Amino acid sequence: MGHIILLAMEEIIGPRGAKAIFTQVPTFSRIDNDPPRNRNLQFSFDVISRLQSALEETYGATAGRGVALRIGRVCFKYGLREFGTQMGLTKMAFRLLPFPARLWEGGKSLAELFNRFTDQRVRIEERGGQILWHIERCPLCWGRQTEYPACYLAVGLLQESLYWLSGGKIFNVEETGCIAHGDPTCTIVIEQDPIS
Repeated sequence: MGHIILLAMEEIIGPRGAKAIFTQVPTFSRIDNDPPRNRNLQFSFDVISRLQSALEETYGATAGRGVALRIGRVCFKYGLREFGTQMGLTKMAFRLLPFPARLWEGGKSLAELFNRFTDQRVRIEERGGQILWHIERCPLCWGRQTEYPACYLAVGLLQESLYWLSGGKIFNVEETGCIAHGDPTCTIVIEQDPIS
């Protein structure tokens, strides 16, 4: 997963921009410590959180969050390449499900992926036309205190997964609670009806 984040960062902000971000994280150097492409848990939550903070410090709070959204969207692309078959998302039987079932099953598969291959803990629930994505152990805001929800990379990843699952529709996806903001979980609300 760490490798996917780094690839996405380099695609969005370029190798030079990514190198500038990496140098701001004292516990990580992309050149010296490239996480291997394996499923070992070697990429710490502290590094991920500091990378998110460095984006905001480099680009400013608003632009840094926008960059994180874009990185999250690209993470889905790389994650689909790496894990799509394993999650069942690329199987014809999944693709032929009615959209509400595909949305729910896709969300469950993505949550299970994070729970299985990372130290992140995710659970999802349906409530009145919404899907709630609860991150109970969140790497994006790990050790941070913010005045706003800070998990924009996760929001971007979910936006892109919905776009892919729906065949090009856009959904309202908003983080309404964040551990860094003092909430018990990072909660991302997904409206099940597309806005376009």
